[in-house]
Amino acid sequence: MLQYAIKPIKSKTSFRGIYEEWILILIPRVFLLCMFFFFAFTSELRSQTSKQVREQYQSWFALNTLTRISDKWGLVGEIHVRRNHFIADNSFYFIRLGANYWVNEQLSMSLAYGHMWLAPTVPGWFTFAKENRIHQQLSYSSKIGRISFTQRLRNEQRWQQIIINDAPSKLLRFTNRVRYLMSLNIPVFKNQYLPALVLADEIMIQFGKDVVYNTFDQNRFFIGLRQKISHDLNFDIGYMRVFQQRPSGYQYDLNHTFRLFFYYSPDLRKNHSNHQKLIHGDE
Repeated sequence: MLQYAIKPIKSKTSFRGIYEEWILILIPRVFLLCMFFFFAFTSELRSQTSKQVREQYQSWFALNTLTRISDKWGLVGEIHVRRNHFIADNSFYFIRLGANYWVNEQLSMSLAYGHMWLAPTVPGWFTFAKENRIHQQLSYSSKIGRISFTQRLRNEQRWQQIIINDAPSKLLRFTNRVRYLMSLNIPVFKNQYLPALVLADEIMIQFGKDVVYNTFDQNRFFIGLRQKISHDLNFDIGYMRVFQQRPSGYQYDLNHTFRLFFYYSPDLRKNHSNHQKLIHGDE
C-alpha cells in the first residue's frame, strides 16, 4: 500500500524536474545561437558593403490581455498601434488572438494568429501592406528574491504582402522568425502599487527562401517603469531601442521609440490564489 502511494509522487516530481531543467538549458542556448548568427552575418556584410543606418523616432501603444478561464486554459488578445515621427505618421496596426495553455504556474505555451496593416515607406504611396502570421510560444517565469524573470521563446510564420507601384499584389514574402526574450521586473519600493523598474531585451532571426541578406532581423531593448493600477491591470512606460536590418543586408533602421503598453490579466476561475500575469508583450 505504501509503495503504490509513493510511486505517483516520485513520477510527478521527476517529470516536473525534467521539463524545468529542459527549459532552463534550452532557452539560453537558443539565445547564444541567435547571437552567433547575428555577429556572423553582420561581420560578413560589413566586409562587403559599408553599413547605412537610418534613425527614426516612434511611439508605440498597445493593450495586451491574458484571460484565465480554467486551471489550464486561457485566451490571448492584443491590439498594437505604432506611429512614425513620434506620432505624426502611420507605422503599423496589429491585432492578435490566441489560446494559452499552462503546464504549471511558471511554464506556459501559446498558439495565436495575428494580422498587421503596415504603412508604406515609399514617399507618395498610400497602400498598406497586409501581413498574416501564426506563432507558437513557450514562456517560463521565475523569481530570485523580489526580482521576477520571464524568458520567452517564440516561433513565427509570416506571410507578408508585396506592394507594387502603390497597389496590392498577390505576391507574398514568407519568412519563419525565431525570437528570444529576457525580461526583468525589479521592484524599487515595498509597496506594490508604486513603480517598478523593467528591463527587457529581445533578439530575432529569420529564415526562408526569400531571406537572403538579413537572417538577423532585429534587436529590441526596453527600459522603463511598471505601474500597477489594480490586481488585474498594469502598464509600463519607457524607452525602446529597435535596431533592425533591412532586406538589403547593409541598411539598418535605428528606431528610438516611446512605448506605452497596458496589460490586463483577469482570472475567471471561482477559486484562485495564484495567476501568471502578463509582464511583457509586443507584436
